Parts: sequence; C-alpha cells; structure tokens
Amino acid sequence: MDMNPMVLVTLFLGVVIVMVIAKTAVVVPQQSAFVVERLGRFAGVLQAGFHILIPFFDVIRYRLSLKESAFDIPEQICITRDNVQVGVDGILYLKVLNPERAAYGIADYIFAITQLAQTTLRSEIGKIDLDKSFEERMNINASVVAELDKASDPWGVKVLRYEIKNITPPKDVLAAMEKQMRAEREKRAVILTSEGQRDAVINQAEGDKQQVIKASEARRQQQINEADGEAAAILAVATATAEGIRQVAQVIREPGGVEATQLRVAEEYLLQFGQLAQKTNTMILPANVSDVASMVATAMKVFKQV
Repeated sequence: MDMNPMVLVTLFLGVVIVMVIAKTAVVVPQQSAFVVERLGRFAGVLQAGFHILIPFFDVIRYRLSLKESAFDIPEQICITRDNVQVGVDGILYLKVLNPERAAYGIADYIFAITQLAQTTLRSEIGKIDLDKSFEERMNINASVVAELDKASDPWGVKVLRYEIKNITPPKDVLAAMEKQMRAEREKRAVILTSEGQRDAVINQAEGDKQQVIKASEARRQQQINEADGEAAAILAVATATAEGIRQVAQVIREPGGVEATQLRVAEEYLLQFGQLAQKTNTMILPANVSDVASMVATAMKVFKQV
C-alpha cells in the first residue's frame, strides 16, 4: 500500500520536532547545575528549573551536583616522626561552589583532591610521634582541611571537613603499646595505693595530734578550774576569818567583853592543859604551869599589846 507523500513529510516533520524539543527543553533538578557549551565554547551555567536551548548549537557538557559529598580516602602507609609505619584512612567532605571552575579548572577535581589529601596526610603524620598521633586527630584533620582548601579554591570546590577513620600500627607495635599501657595502669594502681596509705597515716597522726592537744587543753582547763576553786575557797575562809575577828573585836569593846575574853582564855588553857596529860611525849613545862590566874593574866597582857 503506497502512502501519500504528504503524510510521509508530515510524519518526518513530527519526528524532527519531537527530537528538537527533546534537545532544547531541559529541566535542571534542585541542587544541580548544568554547564552549557555553544559551538564548543562555554555559554553559561543552568541552575535549577526549566530552560530552552538553541537546537544544534547548545550542548550540556557537564552535569554537576551542588550537594555536599563524601569521598572515601583509601588507606595508605604513613611514617611517623619516630619511624613507625602506620596505616591511615579517612573520609573527605566537599562541595562544588563554582560549577564553571569545577568543569574547566581541572580535569577531575575528585581525583586531584583525593591525591592531595593523601600526600598532605602523610606530611602531617610525619611531624608527630606514634603516641601523639591518636590524641592529635583533631589537629591533623584541621591541618589537612586547611591545605586542601587552599589548593581547591581555584577549582571552585570547597573542602568542608576531613576525618581520620583508622590509624593502624603494626602488630608488634600494638603488642608493645598494650604492654606499656598495662604497665602504666599497674604503676598508677601502685601509686594510688601508696598515696592512700600515706593519707591514712597522715590522718591518723593528725587525729592523734588533735587528741593530745585536746587532752592537754582539758588538763589545763581543769587545773585552772581547780586553782580558781582553791583561790575562791581560800578567799572565802579568809573572809570568814576576818569577819569573825572583826565581830570578836567588836564584842570585846563592849561592856563585859574583857571578862568574857579572860574566861574564854582560861577555858582554852584548861582544855589544852588537860590534853597534855594524854600525850606520851616527853615535854618540859614551866614551874607555874598550874597557876591558871597567872597564865590568864600573861595571855591578856599579850592580847592588850596586840
């Protein structure tokens, strides 16, 4: 069955139109950028949205993602400052900021940054000892990011972060480090035990010292209290004696006081003289010891003189 030439032409034109529309109508996804060339030269960057290209003239040469991307840095052998070989790997985070420079500044920015990250890491590991490499991860990461960021700026790429995943020393070095850590832990245990014993002895000595001080203070206070009591007792006796003497003197000055005093002296004399006979001691007595009146007169004479 022969087809009408007009129908063939119409079908041909329809196919051409569909092909042209497919080549010229472009939808760029969010967080993406398309680099367009016109007749082999850079024409512009298409951002997210719908765009119309010039048929047969404009070509999308590069399709770049503007999202932050993570790339694995393969493990490599690094030599520390103390000549120990360690295997180090990591992960790199970067983001395209300028699609034009990322497309034309370098052939493959991912490969270039990965290689640069490895060489920079080897240089940073070589500056420190093995014992410091584990605790200096943050500083190593910051140094690698700083170097990569300076190198990748002309490529329109921003290096955001670099993280070391693993640092793997040789097995013999790991065994030696384990022995060292075990010895260090045992050393700390011995030191803590000795410090505890020392503190206990110091505390015991301090307690004994405080006990002795408290006991001496208690004895001193006791002696002070006893002295105060004896002084108060002596003062009370002296006060009572003085008061008694004062009252006796007052009574003597009254009428009949002298006669009462003589009578009292005579009574005391007779009482004491009677006690002499009960003693077994040998003593010498005056000749007039039996003359009570004479003795009383003598005593009253002395009393008057006083």
